[in-house]
Amino acid sequence: MKIRIIIFVLLIFWLTDTSAQTDPAALKILDRFSANALSAPSVSIRFQLVNDDLAENSSDTLTGSVIISKENYKLDLPNNTVWFNGNESWSYLEAEKEVTITRPDKKDNSFQSKPSGIFTLHKKGYKTRLIDENASAWIIDLYPEDVKSEIIRIRLTIGKTATDLKRIEYKRNDGVVITILVTDYNLKLKPDSETFQFRSGKYKDVEIVDMR
Repeated sequence: MKIRIIIFVLLIFWLTDTSAQTDPAALKILDRFSANALSAPSVSIRFQLVNDDLAENSSDTLTGSVIISKENYKLDLPNNTVWFNGNESWSYLEAEKEVTITRPDKKDNSFQSKPSGIFTLHKKGYKTRLIDENASAWIIDLYPEDVKSEIIRIRLTIGKTATDLKRIEYKRNDGVVITILVTDYNLKLKPDSETFQFRSGKYKDVEIVDMR
């Protein structure tokens, strides 16, 4: 009886450990996806963002767009535009006519705070697994190595033809699932440096809140 219990425990440990390992097939796809995006002059994405709160049984959807060039980005959401030039961030609330300037936490890798993180997530702090594929796309799950992370799983859907992002889903431990559905993915845009910083001359009668 004891031998059966020991074998059972070892089997469970082996299955758990194996499922947590980095999948070479997934890593190869993600490396190609990352290289394509990071070698382009920018990545321009139009998307729908769906926020599902399973605990509250509620759902919200909004549309937006983002231009990413290395660490710099410009994020457009309804009533909110965010610019980041690699050092400082400007968050403009159109309805309030207010701009808040901050120096963001570099450890925050959420899409809203660091969109470029989607291209390098698999390189550190996550285990990867190719869970499915079809004629047009691969589906890859990323699991955080940090057991205290609020993220349970990140699921990427990557197109086969252009190795482009089709969908990304963040599943959190508080019952919230954030899904980004990509409607357009463009690697050809060549933005200038002013794209990624707030230009006060274009916005009149705006209150500036400096939180640096």
